[in-house]
Amino acid sequence: PRQPAKTLWYDRPRYVYLEFCVEDSTDVKVIIEDQRLVFSCKNADGVEFYNEINLYARVNSKDSREKRSDRSITCFMRKWKEKVAWPRITKENIKPAWLSVDFDNWRDWEGDEEVERAMVEQYAEV
Repeated sequence: PRQPAKTLWYDRPRYVYLEFCVEDSTDVKVIIEDQRLVFSCKNADGVEFYNEINLYARVNSKDSREKRSDRSITCFMRKWKEKVAWPRITKENIKPAWLSVDFDNWRDWEGDEEVERAMVEQYAEV
């Protein structure tokens, strides 16, 4: 039986970030399409996780990537329309129980582009 991974998300001027909170993940698969993201993996106990998200707006799937750590898998997706805020990550106006806003990373955008650029470059080096 598969279950959804606990997921955090936050919005930035150019990118939308999703963090799937699975420790010691294996078999990580991330498919990023223009308006959909599919995530799956297993954890150390062999539990299968699966999330499918129809995205609020279009992203540039070619300029999107993911980064795995011991604690989670972070995906960042380049918005098709930059500097347009996403009020939510899902196309449907419903909030799944497994999805929450990452308030630690949610900030005002003002003067935020430098910060964001540095973050993306840091990810890109991995």
